[in-house]
Amino acid sequence: MAKSDVDLFVIGAGSGGVRAARIASSYGARVMVAEEFRVGGTCVIRGCVPKKLLVYASRFGHEFEDAAGFGWSVPVAPTFSWQTLIANKDREIDRLEAAYVSTLERFKVEIVRARAVIEDAHTIRLSTGARVRAEAILIATGGWPHMGPNIPGLEHVISSNEAFHLTELPKRIVVQGGGYIAVEFACIFAGLGSEVTLVYRGENILRGFDDDIREHLRLEMETRGIKVLCGHTVDAVEKAGDEFSVKLSDGTAIAADKVMFAIGRRPNIMGIGCEALKIDCHEHGGIQVDDYSRTSVPNIYAVGDVTNRVNLTPVAIREGHAFADTLYGGKPTKVDHHNVPTAVFSEPELGVIGLTEAQARAEFDTVDVYKTSFRPMKATLSGRATRVFMKLLVDVASDRVVGCHIAGPDAGELIQVIGIAVKMGATKADFDATMAVHPTMAEELVTMRERAARYTRAAAAE
Repeated sequence: MAKSDVDLFVIGAGSGGVRAARIASSYGARVMVAEEFRVGGTCVIRGCVPKKLLVYASRFGHEFEDAAGFGWSVPVAPTFSWQTLIANKDREIDRLEAAYVSTLERFKVEIVRARAVIEDAHTIRLSTGARVRAEAILIATGGWPHMGPNIPGLEHVISSNEAFHLTELPKRIVVQGGGYIAVEFACIFAGLGSEVTLVYRGENILRGFDDDIREHLRLEMETRGIKVLCGHTVDAVEKAGDEFSVKLSDGTAIAADKVMFAIGRRPNIMGIGCEALKIDCHEHGGIQVDDYSRTSVPNIYAVGDVTNRVNLTPVAIREGHAFADTLYGGKPTKVDHHNVPTAVFSEPELGVIGLTEAQARAEFDTVDVYKTSFRPMKATLSGRATRVFMKLLVDVASDRVVGCHIAGPDAGELIQVIGIAVKMGATKADFDATMAVHPTMAEELVTMRERAARYTRAAAAE
């Protein structure tokens, strides 16, 4: 092979790619990263970070209302400026991108602002016309919004990418989808004052989550004024003057100022050379990799959402780090994708780790279910009609807690801590032996003694 220009060429400067580049460089590798948009990737630029900022903004309206029960009064009705929020969000994203660039430069990683296409196992062609030879190539191009079938009027529909850059807050918006992004944006827009209709083809939102927590969130969203239409799809979007007429599968129509589709994301592999090199992909579109993130082409690797394993930012970061440790640090490292905690920044917030009840019952001979629902202390004075929901699933044979599901304030923060215990194999007895912190919402996790149900596989078979 001709002399390489770099040891590692990374395509995509998102969470996984940046971490891999930084760690590889710290081991002495010569690293180049190509990014055609902005450094930081989906999470920093048009995903987790800006979305969480909008989530914070959407909750202030409730806080103003709740304050009255605690003796506070706001002499003038609070007003909201979407333009101010977006401008401030943009400044923060600019700051974060600059920080990412600074980190890469500090680690002597060369950044190329161009599109990269893999020509052969060691050659990358840039949109600038240049070619780079590399010993190893890492694909970290993430995912891209999937807009579904080409229905009439699809050109009028926005994705979550465009939602961050709307010039004004829509008074009425229809969101199609039932996953993380659809649910979160439905709650964001509703919290900021929009009239929101959520349309989902399935029987209930958040497919793959525990059925109890799915139902709890749906009821809470409806209590907050979000219209949730399950078993429906958007079949057409027609322009009607200054608004849109959204045609549903049951023949009804909804008037809206904006229509957003959040029906899933697909691995971003189109046009980067995978087809030409015959890199193996799963039927779901993700690049197929082994335990060390190696593709079917020995010196080409892939991490993050482009592999469609567990599509979460911390997972991409861990995969990128493990890749660099394996290839350049002399420390072969596999990533454990089991028991990954996750949060949905809806209203109320969800925190989840481990198995759903259905999964636990399918996996273990006997499962104990502990669950509780209660009015949070803050709501007793605010008067807000909301409830917290918590659920623990226990494998009776080992007494291990194999699933934890929380809906309520700061559930994402709680599940990060509970995730440590579950990952370590904590038992229900360990939870019970832990002293409660009172008065807190979290104390319910260690004081649940009354079993809601016990399911035995043998009895169910009879």
